[in-house]
Amino acid sequence: MGGCFSKPKPVEVKVEVVLPEKEREKEEMSPNGKASPLAYKANGTTRHYHHEERPINLNPYTNPKDMVEASVCHVKDLENGQMREVDLGCGKALLIKQNGEYYAMGHKCPHYGAPLVKGVLSRGRVRCPWHGACFNIATGDIEDFPGLDGLPKFQVKIEKERVYIRASKQALQSQRRTKVMAKCIALSNYSTAITNMLIIGAGPAGLVCAETLRQEGFSDRIVICTSEKYLPYDRSKLSKSMDSQAEQILLRSKEFFHTYDIEVLTESQVVNVDTKSKMVVFKDGFRMEYNKLLIATGSTPKTLTCKGKELDNVFTIRTPEDANRVVKLATSRNAVIVGASFLGMEVAAYLCEKAHSVSVVELENIPFKKFLGEKVGLAIMKLFESNRVKFYMQTEVSELREQEGKLKEVVLKSGKVLRADVCVIGIGASPTTGFLKQSGVTIDSKGYIPVNKMMQTNVPSVFAAGDVVTFPLTFRNNKKVNVPHWQMAHMQGRIAALNMLAQGTEINTIPYLWTAMFGKSIRYAGNGEGFDDVIIQGDIEELKFVAFYTRNDEVIAVASMNYDPIVSKVAEVMASGKAIRKRDVETGDISWLTGKGS
Repeated sequence: MGGCFSKPKPVEVKVEVVLPEKEREKEEMSPNGKASPLAYKANGTTRHYHHEERPINLNPYTNPKDMVEASVCHVKDLENGQMREVDLGCGKALLIKQNGEYYAMGHKCPHYGAPLVKGVLSRGRVRCPWHGACFNIATGDIEDFPGLDGLPKFQVKIEKERVYIRASKQALQSQRRTKVMAKCIALSNYSTAITNMLIIGAGPAGLVCAETLRQEGFSDRIVICTSEKYLPYDRSKLSKSMDSQAEQILLRSKEFFHTYDIEVLTESQVVNVDTKSKMVVFKDGFRMEYNKLLIATGSTPKTLTCKGKELDNVFTIRTPEDANRVVKLATSRNAVIVGASFLGMEVAAYLCEKAHSVSVVELENIPFKKFLGEKVGLAIMKLFESNRVKFYMQTEVSELREQEGKLKEVVLKSGKVLRADVCVIGIGASPTTGFLKQSGVTIDSKGYIPVNKMMQTNVPSVFAAGDVVTFPLTFRNNKKVNVPHWQMAHMQGRIAALNMLAQGTEINTIPYLWTAMFGKSIRYAGNGEGFDDVIIQGDIEELKFVAFYTRNDEVIAVASMNYDPIVSKVAEVMASGKAIRKRDVETGDISWLTGKGS
């Protein structure tokens, strides 16, 4: 079995972490019913730690020399519901006034650095204007995703009608805060073949699940297993930044996993799950018992069925090596993209400045037609055409021709023959659930795992999250949906963890996604499945617009370009439970949406 950790020298030193009272009785037993030993082996070696090997300071900003205090404004400068970015001399903070109280925290979203002052303030939290992450204004904690870290929280005081902020210089510079986490209790005799929490899949759902368990005080063994050779990384960047190396897009460092005792078994593919005996079997024959299981295996790219699909120069973008090799092969040569999906179009946009030619083959007549509608799809298509991308629509690939063992031409059913030195397939993906066929976990006709709002499967001890699930979406009247978005995987991983700890927490979030092409971003919130009309405000030809997707009389989704923070505002209204009616957006007056929350 693979693994990401080097083998530490066994040192017989006990490190005690107090288990929360509510978990003590439930989790003191191992899956086999015996008293749970409190040390374990990672990759065959017993792991123990000296206290000094655990450099965790619960309050890292207490050094007086590191503190700065500054007067930032007069008490009358800020009205209720307003935010202001203020400078403390050695860094900036976000000052907020809500319900007569002042709050201060980091001013940049830890995800991609968006200025939160341009976001949406509502219901005691700030929503990022770019990707929709939400932060509690009282604690700085992240409450909706994407991203892994919260914001540093700063002290505010009022003196002689002036507002003062006291903050750590280090926190002002870092603009992020990792929530305090428990560590595993490390005593001897823990079998390598037993774990309390087993997570299959190392994407955002699996990682957030593991982190949430530790944040909630869980201090028994956690194992993440993945068939890949890397620690969890940002797969969404593979089509947006194709030159990225794996080390550049890791979600957490190797040291992070060591510090919080989260084991990651790399190159460790699960091939069978027995939910009756609570046992998983790996490809190499190794078996592991679990107490609670999370399935977060994501999806597998669909491939072509035509002749030549096995050629070396034909790719689905699944790993950093795939993306890197495509860029190398496409540079100054001819690239063909099959499928005008988000992945396909992102790859086409990225290769434009590198390749001699970029062609996109698509079965529909307009890109994104089913998802964004005809008008928005056509505007995006024109953007691509203005950047030298050639489209071949309403046709399919009939053959991939080779010359001396390498791809040379892509033959279309229309009869057209395209020169091709590299071909990228972006025609969708299927849930990676084949290994569950004999497990007892219910799988639907499309291969998805149906779960309830607590991310629980039909087997009480088995949970699932991410691209593999269908779940009831609250704001669509509990319609069962599959939402393969980066943000949703984060949230589902968190909800799964809370319910693996029996907290009875239901998911209630608004789907949020984004894409970037030629330096322009499309933001999208909601779930537009089954939309029957699109109301567009702004100038779609200039790519400065907002599109509202409606079904009957209700807005069910929104998309925008160059119209921030409208999508985040709509998402926040949807999250509050308020319905947005079609007539509210048909008039063209959307000032009620673009105003700041109170």
